[in-house]
Amino acid sequence: MSTTGIPVERTALLVCDLQNDFLHPNGAYGRAGQTAPEILALPERVKPLADLLRSRGGWVISTNFTLVPGRGGEPMISPHLKTLRPFLAKGDFKPGSWGHRTVDALQPVDVEVEKVAYSAFYMSRLEWVLAKCGVERLLVCGIVTNGGVASTVRDAHVREFDAILLEDGTAAFSREVHEVSVAALRPICRVATVARMMVEVASS
Repeated sequence: MSTTGIPVERTALLVCDLQNDFLHPNGAYGRAGQTAPEILALPERVKPLADLLRSRGGWVISTNFTLVPGRGGEPMISPHLKTLRPFLAKGDFKPGSWGHRTVDALQPVDVEVEKVAYSAFYMSRLEWVLAKCGVERLLVCGIVTNGGVASTVRDAHVREFDAILLEDGTAAFSREVHEVSVAALRPICRVATVARMMVEVASS
């Protein structure tokens, strides 16, 4: 797939936060009117790559933002997030719930990993899962480019994964923020399109 010689079997599409509570009209963000056309378009855009990668022996691994239920089922929300998204309520992003799940368009994923912060590596089992699957290369897609995606890519870089950012497989709540974030990530990872990676996976 690239000059590094990593085979497709050691490659994973890492899906960041493409969950019902973020994207579906009946999810937490949809009910609050917090969305963007670029975000809603992502599942269908990356689905062909997910299907192709899986058919060639690669992995599709989803990292799902999680609000851990506390006393009385009330979600444990950081003060920063509570200020930013005051509409988040009991039951949103609850482990095992419909809202917490990866969107139907990308099912079935091979492994789902709960995440509690911007980076999918922070205090999660992601690194353990990747090791068990033998994954060395990550094709990163999902939301948002300036938040969970950027943090996860940077953490993948310091852990010496071969991370490739899918420029048109990621999105933010504004096009400008997305483009600035992609530019900031270019020094630490390769940036490619979904179409380019489809070609590379198909020819591997």
